[in-house]
Amino acid sequence: MSANRLDILGDATVKPQGFRGSAFGGRFAWRRADLDDDRCYAPLTGEAETELDRVAEVVAGRPLDAEMPRAQEFELEATAKLMADIGNRIFHGIGFAMLDRLPVERWGVPASRSVAWLLTSLLGPIVEQKFDGTRIYDVRDKGKKLTHGVRRSITNLEQEFHTDGGWLPGTPEIAVLACLRQAKQGGMSRVSSLATVHDQLLDKAPVLLAQLYKPLWWDRQAEHAQGEPPCSQRAIFTSDGGGIDARYYDDYVRQGHRLMDSPLDETTLAALDALKAEIEAPEHCFDFFLEPGQIEFVNNRLIAHARTRFEDTTGSDQGRHLIRLWVRRTGGTALESTA
Repeated sequence: MSANRLDILGDATVKPQGFRGSAFGGRFAWRRADLDDDRCYAPLTGEAETELDRVAEVVAGRPLDAEMPRAQEFELEATAKLMADIGNRIFHGIGFAMLDRLPVERWGVPASRSVAWLLTSLLGPIVEQKFDGTRIYDVRDKGKKLTHGVRRSITNLEQEFHTDGGWLPGTPEIAVLACLRQAKQGGMSRVSSLATVHDQLLDKAPVLLAQLYKPLWWDRQAEHAQGEPPCSQRAIFTSDGGGIDARYYDDYVRQGHRLMDSPLDETTLAALDALKAEIEAPEHCFDFFLEPGQIEFVNNRLIAHARTRFEDTTGSDQGRHLIRLWVRRTGGTALESTA
């Protein structure tokens, strides 16, 4: 791309024809300097821990293949109050929160998985993450090589900024990562506000932002029936007039266009590059290590998350282990829900 072409694309005085983009603004459009522990972390209260100790005690006596616990089975007044605060942070605050933290060392892995499920269910229905119906997904290095249909979440590789399920018609509203074990080294978590970067592009390069409101091909990660198209068309940003939703995974978009033999044009490539640069800018990123017992909750339609590469003892079953859950409050629990 020529220097002159880049100058035109990045010139905020050049307005794209027909584009009426508006800013997110508000508390979602944060920068790293705006954040502190009080805004990011929700402490586990003593009252909630007592209630959850009872849950862990009950589920520990159940068979491993038993159904996950339901909130109606237990007295959870303090826990419900805690999760209401987390829900408020997700949808009316900065868009993410870390619950700090469950006593997983005392409860053990099976009971901790069940408690994480129960807590997440208080935010809404837990939905499928794979075509086979999987709803509780283990994020750990399974020694897989990165090929089509193998997600980075089951390798030890760096995972770039993304939102979950971007190829779906209805992405999960909340993505949840519960840490059971840390890596021996690495595996730092990161979050970045897509509201912030959207507004940055609206101010600095509206021509580029307008490209991201147009449908792009997304790799479906082989999570579909045999014979179905390998890709779906979704815009990174959408607006229904009442707000803006975002979905993002640079690699899935580029791979989608390769799979569909549909090369990205010069302007769209510039838009993707500009978006990636803003998301990864240090002043826009909040970095942290999830500790065992901490749970990360993110508004999956506003916040991109990432992790760095990690190392564990080769062949060990005691390495980095997170579980991932998805919540969609309307539209049912099927993977391909349109809500």
